[in-house]
Amino acid sequence: MVTYRRNVTPGASYFFTVTLRDRSSSLLVDYVDDLREVTRSVKEERPFDIDAIVVMPEHLHAIWTLPPNDADYSIRWREIKTRFARRIPYYQYEGGVWQTRFWEHILRDQSEMENHIDYIHYNPVKHGYVDNVVDWPYSSFHRHVRQGKCSFDWAGTAECEAESHGE
Repeated sequence: MVTYRRNVTPGASYFFTVTLRDRSSSLLVDYVDDLREVTRSVKEERPFDIDAIVVMPEHLHAIWTLPPNDADYSIRWREIKTRFARRIPYYQYEGGVWQTRFWEHILRDQSEMENHIDYIHYNPVKHGYVDNVVDWPYSSFHRHVRQGKCSFDWAGTAECEAESHGE
């Protein structure tokens, strides 16, 4: 069996992709309130910041920043995935709700952070669910607009990055 090693750096920011086992499912948007609630409960128990997130029907992308002296994102994802699955009426189907692993990437600098935030926010357009980023309701894009980091009509161009730098 291959040993899987993850990059663990306390206090770092990480980009994640977490996927359902059934790639044709829409569980994540069908039960988005449950996903939000279990994420909040895990955050209360094991704090972390969600810098950006998009919830798609069968996968999600997120950027988390962990507290100093803490690098254990795996336990957080395990808790979120387990608690969410328990809320799905038919979660006990063979193989479970989630793919067994997730993909993570440590973000090394501000430029990489901004590029991944843009990727996250543009994902619903990329997958053809909406024509405009603002039209996807399950995204931190709306929080970024409220915070003045980008305009509501941003569509993955440099204008959002310039606005986030205060230019």
